[in-house]
Amino acid sequence: MKAIKKTYPPVREDIADLRTVRALPTQYIQHIDPFLFLNHHGHQIYSPHNRGLPFGPHPHRGFETVTFILKGDIAHRDSAGHESIIKEGGIQWMTAGKGLVHEEVSSEEFKKQGGELEILQLWINLPAHLKMTEPRYMGRQQDEIPSEVVDGVKKNLVSEAVTTLTDITLQTIEMLTEGQTTLRIPAGQNVFFYVVKGNLLVNGTEISAPRLVEFEDEGEEIRVLAQSSAYILFGHATPFNEPIVSYGPFVMNTREEILAAIQDYEAGKFS
Repeated sequence: MKAIKKTYPPVREDIADLRTVRALPTQYIQHIDPFLFLNHHGHQIYSPHNRGLPFGPHPHRGFETVTFILKGDIAHRDSAGHESIIKEGGIQWMTAGKGLVHEEVSSEEFKKQGGELEILQLWINLPAHLKMTEPRYMGRQQDEIPSEVVDGVKKNLVSEAVTTLTDITLQTIEMLTEGQTTLRIPAGQNVFFYVVKGNLLVNGTEISAPRLVEFEDEGEEIRVLAQSSAYILFGHATPFNEPIVSYGPFVMNTREEILAAIQDYEAGKFS
């Protein structure tokens, strides 16, 4: 089994009236290569006639965003012409690549009616040779994501629903009380393991949400037993072992590339 190296609490960092905790990066841990950033928005309940999500048009370059809609919805629009409304249980996978401006807001229906909202957004790095790739967007509703159910555990196979640029695997895992599973990780890959909800035994160690779990390199199995109903964001990928230089919405390999990103955005060169 892979030994647990350390666990980390997320940091509270609300955005306007949106309840937000950030699991990565924090003062405890900067990244788990190639996983860069995770914001956990909600859970909260919006009243009718609300303003919805506060993420108006903003740029990105050099990485990918994967957004998981646990409750509520997200209306996506970007400068490359992609547009969709993804509802509960769906995901959005956006490759910013050489540059994209997008917005993530609530649908008109959600703003009118209100309701529950809970969202995870994960940023995944791109290797140097793909940082300036063409932008793209893939939105998938819940019924477009393959899943498997075994022993009180439902695995939503997110990365199987899209075409990925790297060897990344991503799943969301829903567990009933006493549900159990063994997760297998290829040798040489880093693990991303965030407990969204519930109480777990992870390789015999008690972990309660919300918590980011970091594992040692050695070993290829993680055994999980749910002590209550639980929800996990789980992924693994080969690290790039490249320099990471970030500035706001841009993630590149050098400071010079960051300056170029700022200049290109200001010059209107993003898609």
